[in-house]
Amino acid sequence: MNTAFIHHPDCTLHDMGRHHPECPARVGAIEDQLIASGLMPGLDVHEAPLAMREHLERVHAPDYVAALEAVAPEHGVVHLDPDTAMNTYTHRAALRAAGAAVLATDLVAGGKAANAFCNVRPPGHHAERRRAMGFCFFNNVAVAAAHALEMHGLDRVAVIDFDVHHGNGTEDIFRDDPRVLMVSTFQHPFYPYSGIEGRSERMVNVPLAAHSGGAEFRAAVEQYWMPALEAFRPQMLFVSAGFDAHRDDDMAALNLVEADYAWITRQLYEVAARHAQGRIVSLLEGGYELHALGRSAAAHLKVLAGL
Repeated sequence: MNTAFIHHPDCTLHDMGRHHPECPARVGAIEDQLIASGLMPGLDVHEAPLAMREHLERVHAPDYVAALEAVAPEHGVVHLDPDTAMNTYTHRAALRAAGAAVLATDLVAGGKAANAFCNVRPPGHHAERRRAMGFCFFNNVAVAAAHALEMHGLDRVAVIDFDVHHGNGTEDIFRDDPRVLMVSTFQHPFYPYSGIEGRSERMVNVPLAAHSGGAEFRAAVEQYWMPALEAFRPQMLFVSAGFDAHRDDDMAALNLVEADYAWITRQLYEVAARHAQGRIVSLLEGGYELHALGRSAAAHLKVLAGL
């Protein structure tokens, strides 16, 4: 079985403005790098379906799901907060991103793919049960994890988040669910200024100071993430793969490089091999310097593909 690569052209139609960092070119930068590096031919490529309401309502309040559809403008842009906006195509793109999460889960849990990467946008990990924020509308990684629990008979899943920003939405959704372990690193103090108060044995949030690099990141993983993952023994892993902690990405001030993303992917690959029959679903979150994003995602996918 190969690694599944899931995308859709609709994801490029969501556009929050000419100078917005969460831009349509992000998904193209990843695909261009995969082609240039020779990785793309070894991937099983799929187009993302539209998520169904039942998929979304496992993790979002029904009134929120309905309201997000209703607010989508026929023309122009509607701002939900200062940095999160919808154009005519945003709702459809968000349904594709969440639908990719569902398809990836079905392929991997169903034994049709070794693992999967969803090259989709808008991202999701800031989307709370009842609120869009931080460029996010539906929480894609939460949709995937909940689908695995509901439809594939799993009892324990882990969400791993190495985006530079804390995945407050994922924590909001799963904080009280004993079936879900969340481990994360993030720059702190920094947007969304969360992740400290909610720490527990199932919410293993590890803040990193500005200017931390690979050494600090790897130490946090080895000291906090790995013991938690080994004790929890997840049956499937879901990755919020944000690449905005890269040293070239001026969205924040961490200093990871491609080798760090390859290293963490190897650690997760080995955890999945021990406890989860190798099952990993990874979904794009942040990453805004296009060259660094492409290289980092390629390093991540190279390990997932066993190359």
